[in-house]
Amino acid sequence: MTLHLSEADVQKLLAPAEAVAAVEASFVRMASGAIELAPRRRLTLAEGRLADMAASDLELGYAVVKSYAGFADGAAFVVALFAVDRPELVALIEADQLGRLRTGAASAVAAKYLAREGATSLGVIGCGDQAVTQVACIREALPSVGRVVAYCRTERNLLSFCKQVDAEPAESNREAAEQDVVVTITTSRDPVLRGEWLRPGALVCAAGANKPAARELDSVVLERASFVCCDWKEQARVESADLIEPIQHGVLDWLEVHELHEVVAGEHPGRQSPDDIVVLKSNSIASWDVAVAAAVVERARERGVGREL
Repeated sequence: MTLHLSEADVQKLLAPAEAVAAVEASFVRMASGAIELAPRRRLTLAEGRLADMAASDLELGYAVVKSYAGFADGAAFVVALFAVDRPELVALIEADQLGRLRTGAASAVAAKYLAREGATSLGVIGCGDQAVTQVACIREALPSVGRVVAYCRTERNLLSFCKQVDAEPAESNREAAEQDVVVTITTSRDPVLRGEWLRPGALVCAAGANKPAARELDSVVLERASFVCCDWKEQARVESADLIEPIQHGVLDWLEVHELHEVVAGEHPGRQSPDDIVVLKSNSIASWDVAVAAAVVERARERGVGREL
């Protein structure tokens, strides 16, 4: 029987700490070669876009197809979870919250492995729903972070966000950028983070722009970075203008861009010095969806949550 889980089910089943653990483990399996990925595709809808992405995780025992239809006034998300060893659709999961959690969890994994020791502050540029899980997950991975400074252009949204996540409202994006860990999670087409604002030792997690016509980082961020990584190069080559344009202009080379799983698995040290500026350009990959979908289904079975189809 196929299990159906609603957004409400996911909300009560999966906590940020559990999402971080699931995504961290998926990076280890990615390094071992147990995961196969298909890049995101986008198709045109009437005033919207339909996207899909897929992954199989042979070690975990599951595969997913994730799809979503996005419009100006919102989006609908679904994950189909399959068994890898038999013809079984294990679950259909409404996946808006699931996607927010896995995206935040990936930034949290980067923070765990790449933030400088003793990092105490987090700056967030962008105050949408995705930013909420960025803060929650990074707090789980870095308990030393006590101060969160946030900025977005709409004052009402900023104040609401700060109240929700217990953050300080910044007067400018520069103020948010002057923290130990800096997350950009916006829909901006133009850079919202300038390299000159960053303090020595900063970790930048650029998790918003995932289209070749949109950038969150200016080229100075990459010029100052001692280590640059992404979640998966194949997808970054077609989606990450934050990397594509600096590479086209000779600021960076693809040979200098690593993948985060190399650091998590101990194949690359990542940060070399407390003063290094380190960058993760995250576009999101479907292996994270496999990991969190499997985790939420396991908890649903244990607790009798969901509806059999």
